[in-house]
Amino acid sequence: MSPAIPPPQPPRSAAQARDQTDRELIALLQANARESTANLARKLGVARTTVVARLARLEADGVLVGYTAKLGSDAADRGVQAFVGITVQPKAGREVVKRLSGLPELRQLASVSGEFDYMALLRAESTMRLDALLDEIGEIDGVIKTTSSVVLALRVDRSA
Repeated sequence: MSPAIPPPQPPRSAAQARDQTDRELIALLQANARESTANLARKLGVARTTVVARLARLEADGVLVGYTAKLGSDAADRGVQAFVGITVQPKAGREVVKRLSGLPELRQLASVSGEFDYMALLRAESTMRLDALLDEIGEIDGVIKTTSSVVLALRVDRSA
């Protein structure tokens, strides 16, 4: 009788990393994704080959899905960001999402519970462009209303 093959596991999240070393490795990569494996190993107190193996496993498990560059504060401070709550008519969501996805200034779009159907994060080069974007969004068929909050200062940023 052959051994049973275990079913495939869903991708793990960073919170589901296997142990403390995995969590510390993820935190170091979030701080600097370009850190060398030798430096990561030194900071974690493990062998470089251990770091390489853990990175490969975390990537294979879907915990790490990419590495990114983060803009410095000068580049990030240019322009204006706004969170926009969007309420849509019933059954209009798919088309609204399709139209919103075509906006290059759209950074994130999430369906949410509560007062709005969607929450968008926009980045525009000026308040004039943000105003025009809000008009464009309001004119999309199916959009009932938008409520905007302009970002004044970013207090904590843990995004990649």
